[in-house]
Amino acid sequence: MTAVHRVAIAGAGVAGLAAAIRLAANGVEVDLYESKPELTALGSGISLQGNALRVFDALGAWDDIRAAGFAFEGLTLRAPGPDAPVVANLPDVKTGGPDYPAAMGMPRPDLARILLEHAEKAGARVHFGRSITGIDARANDAVEVFVDGESAGEYDLLIGADGLNSTIREMIGITDKPEPTGMGIWRTFVSRPPEVERSELYYGGPVYIAGYTPTGKDSMYAFLVEKAQDRQGVSDEEATRIMIEESRAYGGPWNAIRADLEKGAHANYTWFTKHLVDGPWNRGRVVIIGDAAHSCPPTIAQGAAQGLEDALVLTELLTTRDAVDQDLWDTFHARRLPRAKAVVEASVQLGQWQIDGNRDADAGGLIFGIAQQMAQPA
Repeated sequence: MTAVHRVAIAGAGVAGLAAAIRLAANGVEVDLYESKPELTALGSGISLQGNALRVFDALGAWDDIRAAGFAFEGLTLRAPGPDAPVVANLPDVKTGGPDYPAAMGMPRPDLARILLEHAEKAGARVHFGRSITGIDARANDAVEVFVDGESAGEYDLLIGADGLNSTIREMIGITDKPEPTGMGIWRTFVSRPPEVERSELYYGGPVYIAGYTPTGKDSMYAFLVEKAQDRQGVSDEEATRIMIEESRAYGGPWNAIRADLEKGAHANYTWFTKHLVDGPWNRGRVVIIGDAAHSCPPTIAQGAAQGLEDALVLTELLTTRDAVDQDLWDTFHARRLPRAKAVVEASVQLGQWQIDGNRDADAGGLIFGIAQQMAQPA
């Protein structure tokens, strides 16, 4: 028996698709509404820690994701300069446990495609180009959902997994919103030099952090974290030029990255944000998860993992209990809010230490401490 029989989901990101997979696989009727006309995934690549991989296994998607990504262990730190000397090779905490790699990189579009395929295979109905425009939660046991201005009927639950600028969050009166942290990031998707076998970071030089993560046999994504600037209106050609110029202080594999940029590799730019709904994420039969409920800089690569854990815990409760009651919500928030809060606060702190130029900060200790927490199942 499940606590719900018919569920609507807003947003086809990782959290929304994960929730759709788990619910549909347990016999729940699922309608997922995505405002974009087709599946898209902003950015170039994504870093996934072991606790995210553990969720994929619970969803039945791990084999496909493992085949599409690039698994690795550890982290390399390099210094700026033409030779890019290695400063340290650090081990990773296996946050997913011994059965999974410490980390994995993969192209974002591949991850989105795999999760969509699993959601549809499980029986979820995914509606692209459709937006949830209103809700009516008059009844305690149902919520009426309006799609593109017309009623789509009543659902036992509406899950708002519609990202940073969530309309569902606004509809239920939660006023917390993402705020800039003062950092911006350039990203590009390029070929992988053979010597790049795991994530590598360069601290210092003209930007806060320069780095790259392998995403496949022949691919990786590279990034530069700088002081946040107004980059609106920058042309594709100018974006590529900026990334080339800002990376000139970094040698080693960055030489190959610049070569790909000069050949036309696309560069994109976003700001880092932070927010946390530090209280209940639901209002009656409507709940927000993932980036709608919390966001943070990717300084410890836990953003996607936290959204996936939100979906896993929520759907576990919905499919193992027989009522959507206050005890369910109390259990959900007790398992998710402290964990998400720890990740947001640590991620923001790491970025702030960079902005402040704090060389005495124990960044390694903070990262290790969070990893130890994440190693415990959500």
